[in-house]
Amino acid sequence: MEKEWYVVNTYSGHENKVKEKLEMRASSMGMEDYIFRVVVPSQKEVTIKNGKEVEKESKMFPGYILVEMIMTDEAWFIVRNTPGVTGFIGSSGKGAKPFPLTKPEVDKILGNMGMSRIDVVNEISEGDSVKVTSGAFANMMGKVKLVDMANQKMEVALDLFGQETIVEVLFTEIEKI
Repeated sequence: MEKEWYVVNTYSGHENKVKEKLEMRASSMGMEDYIFRVVVPSQKEVTIKNGKEVEKESKMFPGYILVEMIMTDEAWFIVRNTPGVTGFIGSSGKGAKPFPLTKPEVDKILGNMGMSRIDVVNEISEGDSVKVTSGAFANMMGKVKLVDMANQKMEVALDLFGQETIVEVLFTEIEKI
């Protein structure tokens, strides 16, 4: 089983509290190998108040959080029974497990937040093999040469016409092999 992203319904306005509780429960119950990241989808908005620019964080989907997890019975139970969680989106109920978000959906949501579906810090390093998933070099395999965290990009060496060529791709355009 591989880790995937799921949408969890929470009480509106309690998203950050649920995120903290879920992370604490995953840690205290030894489920860090099954529940990886919990994200409250939000974006920065700049408004003008009293003639000054004010930056404010606003939730993209009030009442919802994203959870990156491996869907096992134990992990599913922990998430469902976290205080403030009302259920998973994509489940018919009656004990049915939910459907995960598709990779393009996750890429769009996390990309708007300046994040990547791939936890680059922990999952990818120089020398790893990756597959380009979109753009001019889609479906090509290569090796990571440089990771640029500041710009959310990396340099990947691809084999183009029998010659190694270095191309720059965004974090959202690759997946680890």
